[in-house]
Amino acid sequence: MARPDDLQSWHDDWSGLRVLVLGLGVTGFSVADTLAELGCRVAVAAHRPDDDRARILPVIGVELIELESGESVPPRFDELDPELVVVSPGYRPDHPQIVWARGRGVALWGDIELAWRVRDKVAQAAEWLLITGTNGKTTTTQLTATMLQQDGRRVAPCGNIGVPVLDAIRDPAGFDLLVVELSSFQLHWMPTAGPGAVTPLASACLNIAEDHYDWHGSAEAYAAAKAKVYANTRLACVYNLADAATMRMVEDAEVHEGCRAIGFGATVPGPSDVGVVDDLLVDRAFLDERRTSALELAELADVAAAGLATPHGLANALAAAALARAAGAAPASIRDALRRFRVDAHRTELIAVESDIAWVDDSKATNPHAAASALSAYRSVVWIVGGLLKGVDLSPLVEAHARRLRAAIIIGVDRDAVRAVFARHAPALPLFEVEAHETEHVMPTAVRLAADVAQGGDTVLLAPAAASMDQFIDYADRGNRFAAAVRQHLEGEAHDDGPSSAGPPRA
Repeated sequence: MARPDDLQSWHDDWSGLRVLVLGLGVTGFSVADTLAELGCRVAVAAHRPDDDRARILPVIGVELIELESGESVPPRFDELDPELVVVSPGYRPDHPQIVWARGRGVALWGDIELAWRVRDKVAQAAEWLLITGTNGKTTTTQLTATMLQQDGRRVAPCGNIGVPVLDAIRDPAGFDLLVVELSSFQLHWMPTAGPGAVTPLASACLNIAEDHYDWHGSAEAYAAAKAKVYANTRLACVYNLADAATMRMVEDAEVHEGCRAIGFGATVPGPSDVGVVDDLLVDRAFLDERRTSALELAELADVAAAGLATPHGLANALAAAALARAAGAAPASIRDALRRFRVDAHRTELIAVESDIAWVDDSKATNPHAAASALSAYRSVVWIVGGLLKGVDLSPLVEAHARRLRAAIIIGVDRDAVRAVFARHAPALPLFEVEAHETEHVMPTAVRLAADVAQGGDTVLLAPAAASMDQFIDYADRGNRFAAAVRQHLEGEAHDDGPSSAGPPRA
């Protein structure tokens, strides 16, 4: 039987290959299901596995190794003697199970490498567009897919967005294009050379900011993982004109001959860019006369109607337009897609406006870069901030935006660190802390405190700049609880004149 590195197609002989899958989340299950379909001998190791997935595994012929609390490498691993270990994205490189596999010289793949190797299950394998960045990945992935669908293509947004790439490549109907959102974790495990190296049609890193340093170990390691998105790109490397780090990534990338660097930004574009002229999104990259003219793609009003009127929202729209144009979408498809698109919940989502005070949910702002973009969109802010900081420093964020803050409401387990930052950079700012430990009390308390201090013209903004898992299930749970608390508060404080129809005041 071929060794793992020789397996480069769905149609190769995978039967009997001994594979250990680490993790049984959505991605881990898709890996196990795929390998079982290929005829491999598969075992999955997981702590506290999801009940539904655990019940399905024996039905598809996969063994479950349910790890005890604190157990890292059980004896069963040695008994299995795997030829291949497939790692779920969240596993750190120094995890004991990874160290064990490396010590045995076992091949280590991520789900993206496996998906690339078996992408030819259908007759015509789909082209891949890759998207990463600290912020904006999901919106840009969804919007790029919408633009290409509007152009008449069969497209699947997949990857870190929630639909595993392996599920997309096994769809019997097949697709023309996969728009693949990649986390820094997935990119860490993705090779840039050899038979498992992805060769995308186009790729984009939207931005780079402080995030996940606790996982990667350093800013340099995090950026290096993100930079892998550009490796082996064939047609277009899309980068952010406002983020020099993304330009350097493109300059340093090993790409196919003829691949072009395409910039995007909310400025008048150069001859290889997508940008803004007056109130129009325009393309000066994908037309023959790009040195002397530009193609109109959409109006800024179309971007605003999609819920993308913030600076980062506009950047996401421009990046998506560049990727869609790289894949051949017509300008009219860009415009029509923006007109039908609506941004997901918890991304600068307006919850209510009452007494000229806007309540905005940007719970998806799980790091300082995302929070900065949200803060910059409003003139006067009562800021609900804090949570699990993941080793990042809020000092630059607070220093940059202190002038627009009315007050700050601090939540989360890392309140001491957040309070210290305000003491250094905004000592006169009114601070309030939510000391409640029970999840159900956090947002009602935060909303009450915010309401006490907010004035007409203010925006009460939930943009925590921190992860949510200290007190909530995830960022969506945090945002939903905020919205519910806002509505409950406003119902209890009903005003005679009713809610205003105006939106939040922009910066």
